[in-house]
Amino acid sequence: QVQLAESGGRLVQAGDSLKLSCVVSGLTFRSTGVGWFRQPPGKEREFVASIWWSGRTTYYADSVKGRFTIARDNAKNTVYLQMDSLRPEDTAVYYCAADSTGRGTPKREGYSYWGQGTQVTVSS
Repeated sequence: QVQLAESGGRLVQAGDSLKLSCVVSGLTFRSTGVGWFRQPPGKEREFVASIWWSGRTTYYADSVKGRFTIARDNAKNTVYLQMDSLRPEDTAVYYCAADSTGRGTPKREGYSYWGQGTQVTVSS
């Protein structure tokens, strides 16, 4: 059974940093691409960042480029999202998703497995 478990979301102030974690089980993690998506209140789910199975290729949404960093630790079956210089518009439920093809596409339809999400709230 494939499971993805996000953690690390909480209430922070603008300008703060936060690190989210996504633990993946039930898949061969080292050959799995992983993406982070977010859903702001009242809006559709949107791409944030993704990482290929190798870790050598990453993608970022323009809105987070230069502020967020995605990384993976294959020994821990975990992908991280380091978020710096947070803004109120980063407030959202953050989801991680697994792509068993390994590519870590920025496209939502490329992911077969999703976590339950973790809430990030950035106050001004």
